[in-house]
Amino acid sequence: MMVYYCCRILKSCRYLSLLTAAMKKILVLDDNIDILEMIKEVLSYEHFEVRGLIAGANILSAAVEFRPDLMILDYRLQDSNSGELCRMFKSHPTFKNVPVIICTAYIVPSLNLTEFRCDAVITKPFDIDNLVDTVNRLIDYKTIL
Repeated sequence: MMVYYCCRILKSCRYLSLLTAAMKKILVLDDNIDILEMIKEVLSYEHFEVRGLIAGANILSAAVEFRPDLMILDYRLQDSNSGELCRMFKSHPTFKNVPVIICTAYIVPSLNLTEFRCDAVITKPFDIDNLVDTVNRLIDYKTIL
């Protein structure tokens, strides 16, 4: 009986290491710590490896080190404009194919966030299921490419 449990534990460990190796990485930038923590918790529950930032100043170095498969950027930040950050990433040779979602509570008819070359826009307050569906759709699409 003991051998059976040891084999189950080893199988679980192997599965966990395979799962960890296959986890997609998501970089989230939001200066609202409550929203940032909620997004991190939801996406971690969905088996993504999530890193959060509250300021845009060091996002490029964080992205270079973390190598995200997707980025979620809050549009209105205290220290930067996520539209311009998105445009920078889409022009960068390493990150040009990384999907970017811009989240915003700031929607006006004259503002076209897709001009920043983001892959999706989610308005705040957002539905958690919509966020997860959008993330999965963009990550699945990137995997196909």
